[in-house]
Amino acid sequence: MLSTIKQTQLQKALHFFLTKMIVGIGVIVSLVAFIEWLHSSVLDKTNLPNDVKSLIVSVVEAFVTSTTYIFMFRAYDKRRIRELSAATFVNNAVKGLLIGILLQSLFILIIYLAGTFLVVNVNPISVLISPFAFALTAGFVAEIIMIGIMFRLLEQQMGTVMTLLAFIILFAILHINARGATVISVVATAMQAGLMLPAAYVFSRNLWLPVFLHFGWDFAEPGIFGGINPSSSLTHGLLTSKIADNSLLTGGETGPQNSLSSLFLCLILGLTFLLLAKRKNNLIKPYWRTTATNKSITASGDGG
Repeated sequence: MLSTIKQTQLQKALHFFLTKMIVGIGVIVSLVAFIEWLHSSVLDKTNLPNDVKSLIVSVVEAFVTSTTYIFMFRAYDKRRIRELSAATFVNNAVKGLLIGILLQSLFILIIYLAGTFLVVNVNPISVLISPFAFALTAGFVAEIIMIGIMFRLLEQQMGTVMTLLAFIILFAILHINARGATVISVVATAMQAGLMLPAAYVFSRNLWLPVFLHFGWDFAEPGIFGGINPSSSLTHGLLTSKIADNSLLTGGETGPQNSLSSLFLCLILGLTFLLLAKRKNNLIKPYWRTTATNKSITASGDGG
């Protein structure tokens, strides 16, 4: 009897949402760290070009992150992982990629129309390998951890609206002391990572959409337009560009993604995703208000 009680308590502890979160993040971060160690200890000793090494590592990290998530939460939740279903991959990946590239294109168009964007040089297409590798890792690892694990598990407890508010505040706090941070850059980042990307998941109930939106976004900014991306050391891409230092319009030293136009466009897109999600009845209520409806929504993942 006592052993049965202890076993039940252990199962409850292991399936507590915070435990799931810690285990999920811990396993994925550990595997990514191991891949990076292999990169430095094995790949760096080969004669492969640096951009090819980066591409290999990024592809492996994307594959390991997504498959680990699938197998871990299939075992944890005893369900089919519809949010990373192969059947919904193409539709959501294409949508996300196009939205991410289109957003960056709009930011650059606004800067160009204001006369503060100048193309200095057009580079060989081979320079796209490094930005592609950078964006692939960022899209897969960041969004599977932040949305697939953190947001999804918090949303089941706190509901969609409260979790979105928590994410907006979290990302604002995390970027207050970032290099070159301004009020605009902090709020813009909160709108992007705290509202727009999670809202894309809520709308589609599919992780491929925010993963590839992030990928397209991070690929286009430095990779195509040669803009500054605060998370990357890349200095140029397909275009070597000169962007005048009007921080409100251009984002200054934090790049176009932290401009005023980015803030408003990402806010509008995030709210649009939420409006469409509400029409699809995809919003989740707090755990203490209902449980059956929430489980049905999170397990259905219609692919958007």
